[in-house]
Amino acid sequence: MIQKLVIVGGGTAGWMTAAAFCHLFQDSPLQITLVESDAIGTVGVGEATIPHLRYFNERLGINEHEFMRATNATFKLGIMFSDWRKPGHSYIHPFGEFGFATSHGPFYHYWSRAHQLGLELAADEFSIATHMARLGRFTYPSQNDSELLSTFSYAFHIDAARYAVFLRQYCEKTFRNFSRQEGKIEHVLQDSSSGDITGIKLDSGLAIDGDFFIDCSGFSSLLLNKTLGAKPLDMSEYLPCNSAIAVPTDETYPDVPFSRATAHAAGWQWRIPLRHRTGNGCVYSTNFMSDSEAEELFHKNLAGNKLADLNLIRFSARRMDASWKNNCVAIGLSSGFLEPLESTSIHLIQVAIMKLTELLPNGKDWRVERDEFNRQMTDEYEKIRDFLVLHYHVTEREDSEFWRYIKNMPLPSSLEQRMNLIQEAGIIDTYQHGLFLESSWAYVYFCQGGQSNASHHRTHHLSDQELLEHLRKFHAEIAKTAQSIGKQSDMLNRIYGGGEVEKWPQSAMSLYGVFS
Repeated sequence: MIQKLVIVGGGTAGWMTAAAFCHLFQDSPLQITLVESDAIGTVGVGEATIPHLRYFNERLGINEHEFMRATNATFKLGIMFSDWRKPGHSYIHPFGEFGFATSHGPFYHYWSRAHQLGLELAADEFSIATHMARLGRFTYPSQNDSELLSTFSYAFHIDAARYAVFLRQYCEKTFRNFSRQEGKIEHVLQDSSSGDITGIKLDSGLAIDGDFFIDCSGFSSLLLNKTLGAKPLDMSEYLPCNSAIAVPTDETYPDVPFSRATAHAAGWQWRIPLRHRTGNGCVYSTNFMSDSEAEELFHKNLAGNKLADLNLIRFSARRMDASWKNNCVAIGLSSGFLEPLESTSIHLIQVAIMKLTELLPNGKDWRVERDEFNRQMTDEYEKIRDFLVLHYHVTEREDSEFWRYIKNMPLPSSLEQRMNLIQEAGIIDTYQHGLFLESSWAYVYFCQGGQSNASHHRTHHLSDQELLEHLRKFHAEIAKTAQSIGKQSDMLNRIYGGGEVEKWPQSAMSLYGVFS
């Protein structure tokens, strides 16, 4: 068994890793040490999350409301994409199902056929989360699977730096098998025959030995890349954005339970509303826009007063050829980076942690576990890459050199195959493993103007008139239900005030029989 686990680097990746391993291995002999330096900053702009973070916190026994108060969190029902299909157009990619699963198959088959018949309602109009988001409403999902309010999910907008502090306190107060060591790493020690890492030496002269190491050192990838020689694999031919400007402002949006991603001439701009401030950023490609042009555009669209200096971040879309080499696993930015268009950065940290806890070896020969971990992480990166490219490729925009390039560029073969299946057969291939399910693909593909040439046979038990009437009636019920839900600001005031919150409401509408 591994006796000494050393985590190099703090930030969101390091402290999520420490918290998970401390909790899951608290009854084992595993000793966990996290090494970080307060003198080394973190990227620290991750503020939007996806629903998987809720399950991570729950597994660690973290109270949701305590977590929210510690991180100045607000709720997130999805992402509003503005100007992606064309300037002036917007839609929401919500969390949850597209309509609901029927006995005859996925709901998107019904919508696609109705759309071909002239239905004027966009795909996202059939999500209760979309309606709640646009109205500034929030309630918790119902636990009754037969009800409308069971068909959506939620995540959070958080202060990532505060989340790291929150997890540090969780580790230091709760677990005896954990310690934190302050200091900069001066030298990495390796076994001369195997190349395995045996320890690290700090600038203070302190040496820390270990059996297994986790690299959370960010873009520097100190252990995996610089020490063990893992090579970055470039993905910028498909995702050419390589720079971002970020800054928080004092503007607040108490009834905006969604993130916003607004496309511009050479990329996109984010706005993420927290309880106490708003996170803002401008993502762009320096091949199509200069830094000065990006900064001018950013300031033009910035609301509120800046709370810090502009933070310029250089990056490239990439992943390492192996996330696990020798006795070291990289988690977070040290393993790879994909632009935060769908808030996947923290998810990639979380999924790596959970895969590693399942595959952590209990002997000296861990080739099987290592190969499986690398296979699964490669799969995660490539599936997320495809979904991000979908946003850029399915568009009517050709109003700048950037959009003309990215709309007409060659696609990854895996994405091209999925899109052909949707276009010609009307079918969204369901992942056995992977982050974005068929509902997410349906929302983005159809809301950005993607078409299907097929009318699926599973919908043919309804006549054209019956189908259109059912969908319009269902949409009206969704809109009515959303109107009955309270404002997000009222829910946040109760949570931040320590008041009682009804966690599992009952819906006003049953789903059974709607399309039977």
